[in-house]
Amino acid sequence: MQDTIRLENGVNKDLQFEDNNLIRELYGQQNEHLKEIENLYGIKIHSRGGKLSLEGEGTEVESAYNFINKIYSLLEKGYSLDPGDLELASRIVDENSLQLEDIFLDTVCVSTRKKIIAPKSLNQKLYIESIRKHDIVFGVGPAGTGKTYLAMAMAVSALVNREVNRIILTRPAVEAGEKLGFLPGDLSQKVDPYLRPLLDALYDMMDYDKASRLIDKNAIEVAPLAFMRGRTLNDAFVVLDEAQNTTPMQMKMFLTRLGFNSKAVITGDTTQIDLGGEDKSGLLEAESLVKKIDGISFVYFSKNDVVRHPLVRQIIEAYEQKS
Repeated sequence: MQDTIRLENGVNKDLQFEDNNLIRELYGQQNEHLKEIENLYGIKIHSRGGKLSLEGEGTEVESAYNFINKIYSLLEKGYSLDPGDLELASRIVDENSLQLEDIFLDTVCVSTRKKIIAPKSLNQKLYIESIRKHDIVFGVGPAGTGKTYLAMAMAVSALVNREVNRIILTRPAVEAGEKLGFLPGDLSQKVDPYLRPLLDALYDMMDYDKASRLIDKNAIEVAPLAFMRGRTLNDAFVVLDEAQNTTPMQMKMFLTRLGFNSKAVITGDTTQIDLGGEDKSGLLEAESLVKKIDGISFVYFSKNDVVRHPLVRQIIEAYEQKS
């Protein structure tokens, strides 16, 4: 039921919801979600029980009204709002004709922690669809766009569903300011800082003990890229992270490791190349050499796909303007 009332300086439009549990989720703690919607659309929202009154300029009120109904529809279908979802969802609604359900309800993986992992932007949705359809996928774009996290989610999903027998996670161990030989500890301790982000993502998706057991059994392997040389990776889901820091020779070596019933996802940010001297990025060379090969897909992310703190998107934009 809705009523639209024209005011002297705008309009007032009402919404009415019935499910108290969904209302609490929609409003957020201390109405934090409603306050965020107010800021996103430049309106005022007054709440009383399940009734919302939206007040402001006609266009903004209408946009907010439609947006709130779409968010409520998501909640009715079992979606739970994460931090930052409202801002991301408003961009999707404003910039694309796709329904929010087409993106936010495209579940990638329900982990042992009962955590639903799903895309949060159109490019993220295209990314997971590409991983489903292609054996080699490149995800290229700035930090915070979900390239590695979604690749990890797809890998975990494939392992849990027995589509592959193992997951292999790898990164080039590039010496960014510190020489490996001068770092304390044995080899595993020296390379751990390079591989830790991959393990952090893994433990966020799987129970720690279960993930550790799978690592002990080599069903999940986390290793520097150099350890891939000479191997053929059958029945595996392989994720190469920070691929902008591979040399052309390393990239060729990695791409030719792929065996039968395997997938490879290569992620990287071409604005953060840490290679020294005259070394060319293997990611840039691969983009020019293999992009047109059938079965290989490139998905490009931008600052609009950032799912970290809102300031991250502004930082990326500032650096883009500098260059």
